[in-house]
Amino acid sequence: MRLSKKTDYALRALFTLVEHHGGDPIPIRELARRNDVPKKFLEQIMLAMKARGWVDSTAGVRGGYVLARDPERITMGEVVRHFDGMLAPIECVSVADYRRCSQESVCRFRRVLLDARNYVAGLMDRSSLADVAKRRPVSGQEVLQPGFMSGEGI
Repeated sequence: MRLSKKTDYALRALFTLVEHHGGDPIPIRELARRNDVPKKFLEQIMLAMKARGWVDSTAGVRGGYVLARDPERITMGEVVRHFDGMLAPIECVSVADYRRCSQESVCRFRRVLLDARNYVAGLMDRSSLADVAKRRPVSGQEVLQPGFMSGEGI
């Protein structure tokens, strides 16, 4: 699974709003600056999130964006599916974007990809923005753990 820039930027903005939940609206210019996101692109993303009911906006000098829902009630799975569609690594194990493959009846690796889909979808669907915001950022050392160093493409 690979997140699109749109999903990445949406999550960045949402987590900034989670940090300020219950506070004053954050102007789009400030959201863009804090998250290193092009303002014009972020405007489109915020409009999509407003249409979903995740954020709300206020116009004017003191205007900006706030979370419209409690961060406990928005999951990573919802956000990723909204912007990127399926969480499945390939179409033949997708629910939303299923496409039959000519090798389905004999494919051995499809089982592993189905297990990966189920694990990722379950993890994303159990991960509310509030829960994720409480965790510490990943360190470079964690990413480069010895057990995975020989895996090209990880």
